[in-house]
Amino acid sequence: MLKKILCLVSAGWAACAALEAGAQEYLADKVVAVVGNSPILYSQIYELGQQLVQQRREQGYTSDRDPMNEALETLLLRKLLYNQALIDSVEVNAATITEQTETMMNNMIESAGSMTRLEAVMHKPIFEIKEDIRKQYEEMGYAQSMQYEIQDKITITPGEVDRYFRTLDKKNLPIIPDQYVYAQITKLPESTNEAKQRTRERLLDMRARILKGTKFETLASLYSIDPGSRFNGGEYPPSSKDMWTPPFAEALEKLRPGQISEVVETEYGFHIIQLIDKDNGLYHFRHILIKPTFTDDELYATDRTLDSIASLIRADSLSFEKAAFLHSDDSFSKLNGGIVTNNEYMEVSQMYDVKYSKTKFFREEITIPQDYEALRRLKVGEISSAFQSQNYNGDVLSKIIKLVEVIPSHPADLKSDYLRLEEMALEEKKKEEFDRWVDKKIEAMYVYIAPEFREGEFENKNWVK
Repeated sequence: MLKKILCLVSAGWAACAALEAGAQEYLADKVVAVVGNSPILYSQIYELGQQLVQQRREQGYTSDRDPMNEALETLLLRKLLYNQALIDSVEVNAATITEQTETMMNNMIESAGSMTRLEAVMHKPIFEIKEDIRKQYEEMGYAQSMQYEIQDKITITPGEVDRYFRTLDKKNLPIIPDQYVYAQITKLPESTNEAKQRTRERLLDMRARILKGTKFETLASLYSIDPGSRFNGGEYPPSSKDMWTPPFAEALEKLRPGQISEVVETEYGFHIIQLIDKDNGLYHFRHILIKPTFTDDELYATDRTLDSIASLIRADSLSFEKAAFLHSDDSFSKLNGGIVTNNEYMEVSQMYDVKYSKTKFFREEITIPQDYEALRRLKVGEISSAFQSQNYNGDVLSKIIKLVEVIPSHPADLKSDYLRLEEMALEEKKKEEFDRWVDKKIEAMYVYIAPEFREGEFENKNWVK
């Protein structure tokens, strides 16, 4: 529930909903509650309540709980965490908040059709809209950091996992859904080097156009594939170079304000970077990101190569394991007989605890759609035809997949599902610790709720003092 609480951005959602409807009823505002030094307005509760209703509708479930009451409790908790974060001097990433604000503003203006139209829908000048969005992202940033401070140090022992499992009703044990074990052989297009060279030349041409007077932000808006900056002319708010991948950071460090880098290759593609300014170790820049592209003939040639390998495997002329070792471009699986792990995802996500490495995947964990589409058509032991897919960095590649095993859904078992049960036990422990912390802070912090809003079904009864 807490994750849901902290991820709701009511003002941004309300603007988008209003734009879709074409009008927004103007709400007379008043203070409904106060937590610490933070007021909660009726308009905030109303907007968040409408978002909750929309979420329920999209997810296909109903609730007996009044969405206005749920929205109020959501905001009470957020304000509590925010105020305590300020008291404890918890830090947030200012650059991330600025980036989130700019992205939301760009999306809202794009949805409205113009800045003037957005102002009319929101009944505010653009600078007030932007400041409201910034404050909400800042508040959520502090609240999330406070939650992390509370829960990060909570750990769980094997004995606690065992006790948690023993407390579960054996007639109603958690059901572990179907899990898939599969292997793959991947190949990048044989013309990858040529495609990379075409990409470098394309960026060099853009760089030359910029040096001759074309605006950098114009080309970024037209051609960059970076969703985090494209709609802002390639611009990122000031940030530490440590936030960026090493080749990018090294290029950024060498630039003087106004300079444009040569072409920089990273795991995400190819970039040119323009430094706007640098202050106190924070780099303010814009960039253009593009990836190599391939013709249909180049892609299909790679498919044909993999289909030939698949034919040899089906004819028992070559084992899948040896084929993966000899031919696969996937460094994460080729030395493991092609068996897919989550190690690539862990590396991209900067998760370094090897105990979370796994080879069994729930349906929702197979996040590359093309992979699951191929997988669901196979019987155990079968090999797919070659198909186009991608890796976690979005690089285009061809792939064949072998379905190794399907582990049917079953009641949780301590031996075979230990990590899943450990995760469940840890989440329960974190929730219990967090609930105790919230109870203490509600008691210690000033909390006021207007009388007409005190009768709702609060999950935490301590809000009403």
